[in-house]
Amino acid sequence: MNSLNHVAIIMDGNGRWAQSRGHLRVWGHVRGSKIVSEIVEEADNLGVKHLTLFTFSTENWSRPIHEIKILFRLLKKFLQKEKKRIIQNKIKFKVIGDISDLPQSTKDLIWEMEELTKNMDGLRLTFCFNYGGRSALVDKVNQLVENNIAVTEGNLCESFEVGDVDLLIRTGGDQRISNFLLWQMAYSELYFTPTQWPEFSAKEFREIFSSVSKRERRFGMVAAVKDWDTSSKQAQINKEGLGQMSEG
Repeated sequence: MNSLNHVAIIMDGNGRWAQSRGHLRVWGHVRGSKIVSEIVEEADNLGVKHLTLFTFSTENWSRPIHEIKILFRLLKKFLQKEKKRIIQNKIKFKVIGDISDLPQSTKDLIWEMEELTKNMDGLRLTFCFNYGGRSALVDKVNQLVENNIAVTEGNLCESFEVGDVDLLIRTGGDQRISNFLLWQMAYSELYFTPTQWPEFSAKEFREIFSSVSKRERRFGMVAAVKDWDTSSKQAQINKEGLGQMSEG
């Protein structure tokens, strides 16, 4: 049963890859940015509906300033280079996170691409830039409160720009989620590969996808089900049935 509709990736290992080869860390980011297009194309080929990439975290501000500037430039360069292909492949593009510190020209390009692709029905490609899972959760709760909307699980789910993640892949060898999509990864399948991002390939992505697709995902039930929503609905039916039995 393949239910891997939403894949998220922490693209880690760029700097270490470069340093191990006697280069500056930024060289790894330049090389790694070229891998993104290949993975986006492969995700589309595999029938993935949502691909979310962690491109810059709120914690990345602690890195050397010249490295941060390179990451900003690479984002703009990627968008300029891939704009035509994204539109041709009917990819719906979105950036989530605080982009206020980006140069105005980059922000304008992001907004233009979001507007041009907002009605596209192909792969949904989301970049998380200057993003942190904790701050995102706090922001959404505050928005609900300010709008006098009850803070419920359902309302929170609806407020997020991206839904539940089915598969998280982290490259580079570290085995943690690093404040990424905390709410959406409550029932994600996790896959940690030692391959550093500049050496990650469509072939390895396809192999990981195939391997994880064979996992039995139960979401608390005793047999495999399609998604968490199916399990939640059955749980509610069971609770209501048990309540009726108690009353009887």
